[in-house]
Amino acid sequence: MATAISNRLEVLKTYKIYIGGQFPRTESGRFYSPVSPSGKKLANVCLCSRKDFRDAVVSARGAFGGWSGRAAFNRSQILYRMAEMLEGRKAQFMEELVLQGSSKSNAEKEVNLATDRLIYYAGWCDKFQQLFSAVNPVASSHFNFSVPEPTGVVSIIAPQGDSLLGLVSVIAPVIAGGNTCIVLASETKPLCSVTFAEVLHSSDLPSGVVNILTGMPSELIPHFVDHMDVNAMIYCEKVPAVQKTIREKSANNLKRIHFYDNINWNTDAGQSPYFIQDCQEIKTTWHPVENIAGAGGGY
Repeated sequence: MATAISNRLEVLKTYKIYIGGQFPRTESGRFYSPVSPSGKKLANVCLCSRKDFRDAVVSARGAFGGWSGRAAFNRSQILYRMAEMLEGRKAQFMEELVLQGSSKSNAEKEVNLATDRLIYYAGWCDKFQQLFSAVNPVASSHFNFSVPEPTGVVSIIAPQGDSLLGLVSVIAPVIAGGNTCIVLASETKPLCSVTFAEVLHSSDLPSGVVNILTGMPSELIPHFVDHMDVNAMIYCEKVPAVQKTIREKSANNLKRIHFYDNINWNTDAGQSPYFIQDCQEIKTTWHPVENIAGAGGGY
């Protein structure tokens, strides 16, 4: 009996993807098995296809109106709730980080930083508008206002070198600003990404606001940048050939692109309200100043 137990094959967990508030398997039916630094298979992970990405875009576009129209303080409440749920599952995230090669102390630090980063952006949800809006001087009898508004649907290639902190650091400012997104998690360290989707699912976040895919960047990046219903793209790796392709293909619909290729997410440089601004459009409004005759002068 002891010999039989020792020879038992481990049943690997199957990590699904997260689209539209649900956890489907990839449409392609494909999967891959990331390995630990010691060569041990960690799980069965979905190998997403173009169809999965297109489904995620439809979901993100459908959620955009409701999410962008929410009160800023309500978005803040939801991001704070994410932090609460992440804190409550700290042990599970630490275990997954250790499986993927992190030390226990570094894993704890990463989960703590990811939790704190969500709280940081929760605090900015109802404040960044004041920082980035303006009343502009004009040479006519008008009021002229510039205010930030969310860009729309954002596709994101998350940092490939870490599993959790980079993922949280790119999602949080995008949704804090009222956008929706589709995120491709780390190919080699995907475990925390789907577990983080479970955190999102239980955090009052409306379905479709965040959609998380797993798979190969080399296969999916062209679709992330080609899709005509994606308004902006964030790429977090320093691969010149890929950056060149993104620049060229983004011109098809004047997609806004950002390269976060030189950021240490473990430092204060990994958080800033300017990351929120990156996915905002500035809307300028003109309003005439009416002179009030016979009322002691005008404005």
